[in-house]
Amino acid sequence: MDDHTRDPSVGPPRGNPTGWHPAGTIAGDDDRNGIAGGQWEHATLRRALDHGVRLYNASEFHDSHDCFEAEWYNYGSGTAESKFLHGMVQVAAGAHKQFDFEDEAGMRSLFRTALDYFVGVPNDFYGVDLLDVRTTLTNALEEPSALAGWTIRLDGNSPMARPADREYVAALD
Repeated sequence: MDDHTRDPSVGPPRGNPTGWHPAGTIAGDDDRNGIAGGQWEHATLRRALDHGVRLYNASEFHDSHDCFEAEWYNYGSGTAESKFLHGMVQVAAGAHKQFDFEDEAGMRSLFRTALDYFVGVPNDFYGVDLLDVRTTLTNALEEPSALAGWTIRLDGNSPMARPADREYVAALD
């Protein structure tokens, strides 16, 4: 684990997605390094996802993009975290192209790139339903209306933006 991506204030998920380590699964884990009962491999990634997914689901695509992009810079090229976050950046940018600029060609290009980044990333990465994301992006390549009303699921829910999410993205500047 990287100390620069730890944040003990980030709570546990519902379930046991890739990226979450239940208590006792990490050598030397005595609950001093995370939340009692377990910890995230990279808690700041989960925090960025929580805010970014909520903003995406509220159709605030540019701000969602910024949440994912800011966290993406914490990871080396080729890591699962980097690939995943780069893909999520492309998802938010593609939706921004489609809904804010009515640019289907731009959306398709960004979604194809996102799908490439998601290759090899687990379907439950940090609680995101990545299988649903992949399926929706693939469907939107053929029929952009597949995006209408679609939300990204996190821990089985489709959370919506709160003031805290807007405060988080505003603090990124």
